[in-house]
Amino acid sequence: MKTLYLDCFSGISGDMFIGALLDAGGDAQRMQTELQKLNIEEEYTLQWSKVNKNGITATKFDVHLQEVHEKGQVHSHEDHHHVQVHSHEEHLAEEGSSEVHLEHDAVHSHSHSHSHSHEHGHDHSHEQNHRHDHSHDHVHDNDHDHARDHHHHHDHSHDHAHHHHSHDHSHSHSHHHHHHRAYKDIVQMIEAAGFEEPVRDTALRIFKIIGEAEGKIHGVPLDDVHFHEVGAVDSIVDIVGASILIHQMGIEAIHSSSVPVGMGKIRIDHGIYPVPAPATLEILKGVPLEASDVRFELTTPTGAAIVSVLAQQYGPIPSIKVTAVGYGAGTKTFADRPNVLRVIVGE
Repeated sequence: MKTLYLDCFSGISGDMFIGALLDAGGDAQRMQTELQKLNIEEEYTLQWSKVNKNGITATKFDVHLQEVHEKGQVHSHEDHHHVQVHSHEEHLAEEGSSEVHLEHDAVHSHSHSHSHSHEHGHDHSHEQNHRHDHSHDHVHDNDHDHARDHHHHHDHSHDHAHHHHSHDHSHSHSHHHHHHRAYKDIVQMIEAAGFEEPVRDTALRIFKIIGEAEGKIHGVPLDDVHFHEVGAVDSIVDIVGASILIHQMGIEAIHSSSVPVGMGKIRIDHGIYPVPAPATLEILKGVPLEASDVRFELTTPTGAAIVSVLAQQYGPIPSIKVTAVGYGAGTKTFADRPNVLRVIVGE
């Protein structure tokens, strides 16, 4: 039986999970092609690349969000202020504040403003095509993990093959409005996409546990839970992409270590909240947690949902013959430990 073991020693998020599966042999091109069945590819571009995290080479996966205007013009979400409803990109941690900077991906309600500053020694702008014709030395100096729509500065000097899907960061703009997607709309989108049944069912199960947790925390029925456009696209891609890769890789059983969630506080538009965030903790009911002294949100709602829904057993590495190992990188770099998710594939 082909078994996947999640070694969550530094937590887990949706993008870390996909990065680790790609690193372990998952087919990024096939995943991207399958994701096009959702018919939202104009709202994002994908990027995956090799990075070095405290001596470990890992795959970093990112979803770059774009705004499609009525006239068909596409802008990247690089500098904006908006209210995120049920989008877990919630850290408003201001420079110099004592609140923890957190990982994020798709759940909490909050208002924030961020700007990106990117210094790339290379820029590959394309929608669906790969370029594998360069090598660089990759060092990330980031203040945030899963750095989507946050103030950060990237200094890239890389030493590895790059498989890069991205877009030009040529538009900088402000806007105060975004469409929302209700949980029921996302379900309909996934059901209408024509995925193979295991992919569809896995994605729906993961989304449902997030929606139920959000509904309980905010006191609204499941069908009425709304995801802000940014968070919805992010989480749809992460969740459906994860489901596609699991199926493509022929994974039959999934085991996991206990899950560290980090500690500290986070600031969202409701105020200052503890880590783990309420929705994350709700999702992790029944999952063994691991104490951690890291003042950071190590496990995000999407990561929590992936573990909670997919893991059949928790404990140490099972008795398997290892066939592949993958490392998925978070964006945050810690001084004393590699911020990666390790996955082990074996039989």
